[in-house]
Amino acid sequence: MSRLALTSDARTVLGEIFRWQAIDIARAGAFIGALLLAWISLQPFIDLSNMLVAEVTTGKEASTYLAFGCFALLTVGLAVRDGGRGFATLLSPGYLALAGWTAATVVISIDPGTSVRRFSLTLCVAAVAASLMLLPRSENELRRWLAIAVLTLLAVCYLGVLLIPNLSVHLATDAQEPALAGDWRGVFGHKNMAAGMMAMLLFLGIYIIRAGSWLAGAIAICLTLVFFVNTGGKSSLALCVVVLALTSFASSIRSLWCRAVVLLAPLLLLNMIGIGSVVSEHLAAISRALPLDATFTGRTDIWTFGIEAAQLKPWTGYGFASFWGSSAVRNLPQGMEWAATAAHSHNGYLDITLAMGLPGLALLISVFVIAPLRNFQAADCGGNRGPLATALLQIWLFGLYLSSMESFFLDRADPMWVTFLMAVFGLHYLARYNLKAPG
Repeated sequence: MSRLALTSDARTVLGEIFRWQAIDIARAGAFIGALLLAWISLQPFIDLSNMLVAEVTTGKEASTYLAFGCFALLTVGLAVRDGGRGFATLLSPGYLALAGWTAATVVISIDPGTSVRRFSLTLCVAAVAASLMLLPRSENELRRWLAIAVLTLLAVCYLGVLLIPNLSVHLATDAQEPALAGDWRGVFGHKNMAAGMMAMLLFLGIYIIRAGSWLAGAIAICLTLVFFVNTGGKSSLALCVVVLALTSFASSIRSLWCRAVVLLAPLLLLNMIGIGSVVSEHLAAISRALPLDATFTGRTDIWTFGIEAAQLKPWTGYGFASFWGSSAVRNLPQGMEWAATAAHSHNGYLDITLAMGLPGLALLISVFVIAPLRNFQAADCGGNRGPLATALLQIWLFGLYLSSMESFFLDRADPMWVTFLMAVFGLHYLARYNLKAPG
């Protein structure tokens, strides 16, 4: 009897070990797989020779919706096992108000069918991003998983440039923007997206080194920098340097208000000399006097068109993700026909206003501009000051700055949006829970 009992106990222990190993493999696979799905997508290396930029970002592929729906179920299910309390903290007034108003703009959209489809994908992506930072049981696990995901993405990008350059480098035969010929884009549909992602990967590479994985981090940084330079993304490169400098300086500041001035004043300045130059002659004069192209390569026309359209529906907008490509940008006056092929307004804040009105813009600023900075302050004061908090702050700040000239807020499965959202949720959790170092 004692031998049978011993055998039974051993089987129970072995079964428990195997069960936990399977769960650990599932957690790692879900984290890395979800990130690579967002970063690489199911349709990398798009042929731009007969494709418009707007068609690259439609997000109507059924396979993408299905994949993110499955990953949402998987990541949420795994994260809830140990991080149920973390999910509960997301039921805050800010998140609920933003979600509620977004749902309302789906109902009143000028194209409800498109809004419903895109909103469903956005919800799945948000669920995945909210789960990712709850999957690792320690910072060591997070560091290892991020290193694998970052190096895998870089390897795929470089293989594309080496093996299929016609699908991973801009060509003079591209249907739009042939002047970008020679700029690397890797798995992404445009060099601007590639440059933005390389900046975010650079911040992650620095984190990986600072967290203890010197070799993986150094390789990631070197590969990222080479690719970054070859994208020709001068704006992203300049913003990356500014973010590294400002976050380094802000780390020595303890006052929340001083940090807000240091980190958010450039955001206000970028929008004033950029989109502000089309609504104020004084700002336009200042913009023209600067020793740089403050219109960020001729985006003044599209900003003017977007602002005029937003003024027609300032309180409700045109509906979630339904303005560009809709009837609102058809039957255009002579000289403005190009707007019918635009994918976005090259300003995330303007695009949110077009989609969700001024209330939507106010909620977005509250949730994605003010709250993350307060969360970083709380994490810093609560003992979570370290490489992870700094990396998440850098990704968040870079995303805010880049949104002054690009548009990815609430943009379904956009890789920069997923990475930015992961940083926002990460800061939210760091403000409320202490990091676990071992693992």
